[in-house]
Amino acid sequence: MTHAIDPSETMGSGAAELRSKWWLFMLLGVGLLVLGFVALSNILVATVASVFFVGVMMMAAGIAEVIHAFGVRTWGSFALWLLSGLVYAVGGFLAFYNPLLAASVLTLILAATLIVAGILRFWVGFQSRPEQGWGWVVFSGLITLLAGIVLAIGWPFNTLWVLGLVLAIDLTMQGAALVAFGFGLKRGVH
Repeated sequence: MTHAIDPSETMGSGAAELRSKWWLFMLLGVGLLVLGFVALSNILVATVASVFFVGVMMMAAGIAEVIHAFGVRTWGSFALWLLSGLVYAVGGFLAFYNPLLAASVLTLILAATLIVAGILRFWVGFQSRPEQGWGWVVFSGLITLLAGIVLAIGWPFNTLWVLGLVLAIDLTMQGAALVAFGFGLKRGVH
């Protein structure tokens, strides 16, 4: 015998509080949808924004590693930590100095990652035979592999739009999901 799961059983005492905040999820979702549509309207700007974001993160990580290197000088790996931090910081600086080159490198890394992930997913799915659903895993691997190959074939000409398109799609999908979740929470309010 099966029964429907009551969300309050799985979320505990926080279910009512979560449901009362349905509007926050919808507000965030609408905000992300707007950002996603803005990114879709100018993919080049979204690509540059993606590159700058990666650059800021690399510079921050590099500075943190350099500071860390001076904090562990007596540990014996000072030079390695310092070098690692400097390489990261320089990489972040280069993202700002030459965003086109950074976008090109990131696009190529994305293509390679999708190709490897697709091959691995295909192999895992194929190895899962005769379990139910193994074909979906194989299909997913093939789609991921094909996406990586398409990106690799189009490289470097697709450099100006790939990262921006990925960002725009992610923002739009996340926004739509949060709006739907907010509606679902609102329907659950008693």
